[in-house]
Amino acid sequence: MATIRFQALRETLNRKPVEIHEDERRSETFGRNVFNTSVMRQFLTKEAYQSVVDANISGKKIDRTIADHISTGMKEWAIAKGATHYTHWFQPLTGSTAEKHDAFFETIGDGLAIEKFGGGALVQQEPDASSFPNGGIRNTFEARGYTAWDPTSPAFIYGTTLCIPSVFVSYKGDALDYKTPLLRALQSVDHAATAVAKYFDKNVTKVQATLGWEQEYFLIDSALAASRPDIQLAGRTLLGHSPAKGQQLDDHYFGSIPSRVLSYMRDLEKECMLLGVPVKTRHNEVAPNQFELAPIFEEANLAVDHNSLLMDVMNRVAERHNFVVLFHEKPFAGINGSGKHNNWSLSTDTGTNLLSPGSTPMKNLQFLTFFINTIKAVHDNEELLRATIASASNDHRLGANEAPPAIISTFIGSQLTEVLDELEKVTDGKLSPQEKTDIKLNVVGKIPEILLDNTDRNRTSSFAFTGNKFEFRAVGSTANCAQPMTVLNAIVAKQLIDFKKEVDELIKNDKMKKDDAIFNVLREYIKKSRDIRFEGDGYGEAWEKEAEKRGLSNNKTTPQALKAKISDKTISLFEELAVMNRVEIEARHEIELEEYAMHIQIESRILGDIARNHVIPTAIRYQNILIKNVRGLKDIYGDNFKTYSKEQLQIIEDISLHIEKINSGITDMIEARKVANKLEDAEKRAFAYCDDVKPYFDTIRYHCDKLELLIDDEIWPLTKYRELLFTR
Repeated sequence: MATIRFQALRETLNRKPVEIHEDERRSETFGRNVFNTSVMRQFLTKEAYQSVVDANISGKKIDRTIADHISTGMKEWAIAKGATHYTHWFQPLTGSTAEKHDAFFETIGDGLAIEKFGGGALVQQEPDASSFPNGGIRNTFEARGYTAWDPTSPAFIYGTTLCIPSVFVSYKGDALDYKTPLLRALQSVDHAATAVAKYFDKNVTKVQATLGWEQEYFLIDSALAASRPDIQLAGRTLLGHSPAKGQQLDDHYFGSIPSRVLSYMRDLEKECMLLGVPVKTRHNEVAPNQFELAPIFEEANLAVDHNSLLMDVMNRVAERHNFVVLFHEKPFAGINGSGKHNNWSLSTDTGTNLLSPGSTPMKNLQFLTFFINTIKAVHDNEELLRATIASASNDHRLGANEAPPAIISTFIGSQLTEVLDELEKVTDGKLSPQEKTDIKLNVVGKIPEILLDNTDRNRTSSFAFTGNKFEFRAVGSTANCAQPMTVLNAIVAKQLIDFKKEVDELIKNDKMKKDDAIFNVLREYIKKSRDIRFEGDGYGEAWEKEAEKRGLSNNKTTPQALKAKISDKTISLFEELAVMNRVEIEARHEIELEEYAMHIQIESRILGDIARNHVIPTAIRYQNILIKNVRGLKDIYGDNFKTYSKEQLQIIEDISLHIEKINSGITDMIEARKVANKLEDAEKRAFAYCDDVKPYFDTIRYHCDKLELLIDDEIWPLTKYRELLFTR
């Protein structure tokens, strides 16, 4: 194994950057492989084109006859671009994307064949879906599941395949994917936000949720990654002592991008441009070999699709550059993990960002309305928000180094805190002319000026306002953005519906004017949601104690956090908005519990294998070398040999101690695993793996890492942190 390690190091040191030649401007290549509006105008009839536009804007159903025209145009375009196959590209509950390729090919007899792709194949397919997670929605022998075209996300060509973004549902119509609930939630927030936006602008007919994700990741040389079984199978290191130099100097953050990495990034960005993924930002992150890329904001559904596509493209491009991408939230102990910050806002079809202050008091009242309602929604549903970012891998990251804690809080900055404090002082009932003037000029009117320099950020806040958007920072780097976006848009939709009811009730029968009613309701919301706002340090016991006083949840583990997903409150919320029914909710809960248990089970097996089959044999081998050395010293010095071999004897003793602790820890871990495996209830099994199996990881790792420091580097079998993190 040590030989493999050093071969990998030699291979890595000889790597040279792949030359990337950029002959065209990015604006010229952007969306070249996307069936976008420009392409549709060329390949579709006017009626077919308008049907797709109407489906995007108002959700109108596309007639099957029109679908035939669309599929013909799509096929001709795809074949002209070199495509030979098509697939319904969807996002099952595995966390990755799925596709089944069919050729544009059909025989017609007499040894003849044609390229064929009809409207039926475009609109719906029936893949063999028995092996995808379903949480009990379908029996194993009932493989039938349907993929259906989502016209709001444009088709694209990836390689030689036409990919058609689709939803995935069961025979009875229950959602088996991430996209279906997201589309329902986006429709809910559209209707709710449009109704409220009309208080301020009667011309608003549609509101879109927008998303800008920030994808963090690690790049590891593929040869080095191949020498680590834990990276290959778990996507992270289960063993490894911290190097003498890590991220202490912050010299990697925003530093000069290594040439080989830059070649990878340029190649990746070229692929993204062709696929219409508007990536804009790239930079070094805090940890060695950690990087980030981020796109321009997009409509949320499209942004989610683009992030899922990007993660696949990243892996494929990495292969060309002899890299492995690590998306795991905490691939290395002791240094920063990776997140996927979700920057969220709401925009109208009149071009207004509803979370951006304006130049007039009326526009700022609109801003405050959506700003305060979002905070209220987070306050009332903080436990559910925590559940949406729960996973075995993200549990390692939350509360460590740069990541926010498991406690959900909202950071808005000191200046906006002062604004809300002033609004809270508004008197009950109708406002006097002087009060209206004071509020509009002294409070609401000065918001743009306040926000101009309001650039402070609280890195320990999980949900922070950052100027014209909210940043959900707790989302993990492996996550599908659809899940947090589904919940966030749903809770905001519900909150806006309730807000409008309260305001309309105050306006009814001329009880109160519109502005008075809005101010009165907002004032109450500020009071009720005060506990979720926190401007201090989110790390440490002080905040945990304070959060407990405020009644905020602190669910540090996934099994505990997931309980919120099946509460009566959550089920009522999703059913009221028609985002998910009880069957879909409970199925997802079951799937996530099973996924958690299997994740810990796999890591447990990997850890036991590496420790017993790699670490312990190497330790014994080195111990034998020391024993031979001590015997030689005895032959030379006789009874005085202990004077000259004291340190060797101590190392031999220390090695024996660590071997004993590792072996006994593995034995106990296996026994705990056997007990957990016998539990039929998914929740009990998840808790057993969390509470009874996972704690052994730290003990076994501790003693393995101590051996790494004792044993000769020449025979240590595993590629070390200093080699993984600092070899370009």
